[in-house]
Amino acid sequence: MSATDRERWDARHAAVGTGTPMPPDGLRGRLDLLPGGPGPADRNGLPAGGRALDVACGRGAVAVWLAGRGFAVDAVDVSGAGLASARALAAAEGARVRFLEADLDAGLPVTGPYDVVVCQRYRNPALYPALAGALAPGGLLVLTVLSEVGDEGGRFRAAPGELAVAFPQLATVDHREGDGEATFLARRP
Repeated sequence: MSATDRERWDARHAAVGTGTPMPPDGLRGRLDLLPGGPGPADRNGLPAGGRALDVACGRGAVAVWLAGRGFAVDAVDVSGAGLASARALAAAEGARVRFLEADLDAGLPVTGPYDVVVCQRYRNPALYPALAGALAPGGLLVLTVLSEVGDEGGRFRAAPGELAVAFPQLATVDHREGDGEATFLARRP
């Protein structure tokens, strides 16, 4: 990612301040798809929900929401300003999240396995194999990107059907395209 891109995201995140914890768009109304759930630690001391990764986490709304549901969360973003807001949100909510500043064009700075991998509004087809590879058996991928379907094209938008063919090693739970967005939910067998 160029320095200009990083600066653009820093300015965008700094302008809007701290967010509110919320589920990823692809899971709204479908929270039953999440593994585990809120509750005490399991017998190994891990949070009841397992491990979660929020890729391109921005201001941390999804990462903090996942932490509030018992997941041990790693959250990655290129924007220092976004991560500062994310840390403030986590502190305000009493959530424990490990935030990492990294350029995702260089790949994922973490390794799995994760029970949930979320990536929304960041499209990098070169990262698709790493997203799938980070999932634990039975793990859930929740991916929402901008799409050409129902909108104009552009370099940041997925072509029609892109997500459906990008993850052949996963079992598709749901795939929707329209109104300029594509959402893909899948599990590692």
